[in-house]
Amino acid sequence: MKGIRQLAEHLDISIGTVSRALNGKPDVNEETRRRVLAAAEELGYVANQSGRSLRQGETKVIGLMIESSTEAVENADNFFIGVTSGLQSVFARHKLDLVMLPCPSDEDPHEYLKRIVARRIVDAMIISNMQRIDRRIDLLSRAKIPFIAVGRSLSPGNFPWIDLDFEGVADRAVERLVARGHRRIAITAPSSEVNLGYVFLESYRRALERRGIAFDPSLVIRVKSSEHGGYQAAHELLVLKERPTAVILIYELMAIGLYRRLMESGVMPGRDLAVIGFRDAPRARFLQPSLSCFRMSLYDLGIALGRTLLANMPAYRQFYPDDGRNVVWPLELVPGESDAFDPGTGEKEFEPERLSFDDRTVEF
Repeated sequence: MKGIRQLAEHLDISIGTVSRALNGKPDVNEETRRRVLAAAEELGYVANQSGRSLRQGETKVIGLMIESSTEAVENADNFFIGVTSGLQSVFARHKLDLVMLPCPSDEDPHEYLKRIVARRIVDAMIISNMQRIDRRIDLLSRAKIPFIAVGRSLSPGNFPWIDLDFEGVADRAVERLVARGHRRIAITAPSSEVNLGYVFLESYRRALERRGIAFDPSLVIRVKSSEHGGYQAAHELLVLKERPTAVILIYELMAIGLYRRLMESGVMPGRDLAVIGFRDAPRARFLQPSLSCFRMSLYDLGIALGRTLLANMPAYRQFYPDDGRNVVWPLELVPGESDAFDPGTGEKEFEPERLSFDDRTVEF
């Protein structure tokens, strides 16, 4: 691979002429331009993007910050692969590159992001795993680095975000179970300070209240977001003095661990305990009985994240004039057999229809 100096020496012309030819400047005649481009291809010349980025004040790189831990890797189950596919379909149109920035679970996300910001290796950020009060929001705002959050936070400031409709999930799941006669409905909640757990729990509490059911703290099972967390949740449900007749899972892969622990104890999902899961994870599609679950298009979510981020970046805003909104992203409820029984009679009720709820958006 040759640098621009070697390319100029090979052609016996000035570095400036080679540079202008490579960059399509109009003051280079066509014959010279053809010679430069042909020699560049022959010698394997690749422009120094780092130097160019420093001169232009941009990197053409978007960073996606994710949590790097055993639970996060297990729980991902192609989540970020699906999302990044959608992101890249947007960024590729503008010759922008996407890089994954995995923050170790034993490091403060704020401190990790400070290093990224100090090195100026990205033009913009996508941050996830939002905390109740998330210091990364203030850090990026002060550094004037455009960003979008996957999730909401109580941190002050106007910032773009797209969050999953956890309120709708909780309300629709409770509504569905109550209609089948369930009154003791448990839920799983994350054991961390991630904001989605608080949103989900409060929505569950309000959904019960609207249907005249008292909130029981013992039915809130806090576990890690993994298959093992589902296994642990099932164990805690089994040892309760008064067992619930139904459970709503907030993480997709929990269903696998939960099914295993229940069956070890002779308790059959869909017959002895109704189960509603969250997002149809590929590895959970083969569970029997089939899992009633909420799901979405990860690819479409990635597209929406990419477009909303670029709509908030001055250089690309003109391309996305209608994409600057904060969005509560809807999920579709796909009925299965895991909750198809009446706790009073033990009889199953099957229904073929699919339920969904409308997209709701919030202007900012």
